[in-house]
Amino acid sequence: MNKYPLWKYLLILAVLVAGVFYALPNLYGEDPALQITTSRGTPIDIATRSKVQDTLKQSGITSRPIESVANGLLVRFSNTEDQLKAKDIVGTSLGDDYVVALNLAPATPAWLSAIGAAPMYLGLDLRGGVHFQMQVDTEAALAQAEERYVGDIRTLLRNEKLRYLTVTRRSDAGLEVKFRAAGERDQALAKMKTEFPSLVLRGEERGAEFYITASISEPERREIQKFAVQQNITALRNRVNELGVSEPVIQQQGADRIVVQLPGVQDTARAKEILGATATLEFRLVDTEHNVQDAVAGRMPPNAKLYKERGGAPILLQKRVIITGQDIVDASSGIDQRDGSPAVFISLDGKGSKMMYNITKDNVGKPMAVVFIESKSETRMVDGKAVKTRKMVEEVINVATIREALSKRFQITGLDSSNEARDLSLLLRAGALAAPMDIVEERTVGPSLGAENIAKGFNSTLIGFAAIAIFMSVYYRVFGVIASVSLFMNMVLLMAILSMLRPRSRCRVSRVSHSPSAWPSMRTSSSSSVYARSCAVAIHLRHQFMPALSVPGALFWTRISQH
Repeated sequence: MNKYPLWKYLLILAVLVAGVFYALPNLYGEDPALQITTSRGTPIDIATRSKVQDTLKQSGITSRPIESVANGLLVRFSNTEDQLKAKDIVGTSLGDDYVVALNLAPATPAWLSAIGAAPMYLGLDLRGGVHFQMQVDTEAALAQAEERYVGDIRTLLRNEKLRYLTVTRRSDAGLEVKFRAAGERDQALAKMKTEFPSLVLRGEERGAEFYITASISEPERREIQKFAVQQNITALRNRVNELGVSEPVIQQQGADRIVVQLPGVQDTARAKEILGATATLEFRLVDTEHNVQDAVAGRMPPNAKLYKERGGAPILLQKRVIITGQDIVDASSGIDQRDGSPAVFISLDGKGSKMMYNITKDNVGKPMAVVFIESKSETRMVDGKAVKTRKMVEEVINVATIREALSKRFQITGLDSSNEARDLSLLLRAGALAAPMDIVEERTVGPSLGAENIAKGFNSTLIGFAAIAIFMSVYYRVFGVIASVSLFMNMVLLMAILSMLRPRSRCRVSRVSHSPSAWPSMRTSSSSSVYARSCAVAIHLRHQFMPALSVPGALFWTRISQH
């Protein structure tokens, strides 16, 4: 009988023990859970944890001990009924400053998680995931289009040197331009008809005042609403790519809804926050010519707007916007080398860099503010029913003196945490949403038929393996027992390797060679070959190590192949 050196037996024993440990997490299931984080990514304090515990206790919902995870809390439940009930109650109790999301948390014991053991990745058809249905606020998209027309009309009238009093949006939709004289109104009307053919324009007289009323034409309205949905789909795809989710489903449903399915997502709170966020930035000059206290008292200057800093102090900014988040082509988070605070490094496109340079060149020594704008939805109980309303949060996160003319690249600071800087840079990179969105439906997608397939596959494997082991043990006796043990350890090692690699894409391998030199020639049906290569590695390791488990085992496979 052939003999191997002792180190080979010890190596094989170590591989088998490690394989058993890293394959074990696949035997544990998943628990329905709630993941709770703050909307700005800051850590949750003890008071919030106690509030969640008290809320669940008062509602009679039984949960397991609350766990602390990265910048948040994880609450596990024994069934999905308690999970869904707790989501509504906890979400209402904590308010809009927190993100409460459904999750499926692995039930892997802590001692296995401590060594990095986790179950293998499965696709949406087998493992499930999360499902969001989001409704696009197309009316907000029309309002934004009207705001753009307001600025364009003002620019046109100034360039043509036509005097006007005001250009405003009406409360019932549409625009109106106010003039002192009919002649000025008629000249402006002729110019506007030429420059803005998509607007329906009409001249009016109200006493001694002259107006031009404008409204967006119906074909243009439909085009704006359609573009808003398509732009949001594009932005969502970019954001999902930033999250690193494989094989997502992002598609339009109806006229103004988008369905997003994320297979195997663990951090659903972050996914929900990133997908639904509408954060953007505006850069404005600080109004240093007027008193901010007068504006607080109600005496607002005509070309200024009142904001608040994060500390609550009022600040007066000019209405003119230098650039917005739409002018940003790239953003990354980092640390400011001067004081170590979180920072976002921004790169502008050609139009934005030119505008930034022209404005800052003429205002060196003056302060400039960065306005953080975020659209949030509030849920309030009205007559016993949950009613969602949307509010716009605008706050100044940074005020800095312009030391020199800025151009294409610069950085902003004033953020609360590095997590907020990272999320903001992600949103700016992915692109701004054309219109706000509300998550109207959120649920965890169960494995459905996949669970039945997994159960049947497990049972068939168990029965088949038991039948083969019994037959081999009876027919080949000792060699059959050894071969059955080898076959079992082969399956364990395959599960362990796939669990350790945790590939992010499923793919079906149409041809895999057992030789390492042939691995680059693999053909896969997925854009990523990580899974295919891991399969090839597993097969290669099996052919390398399995025969060495025992010489009788190798002789058995040789004999069986001869038959």
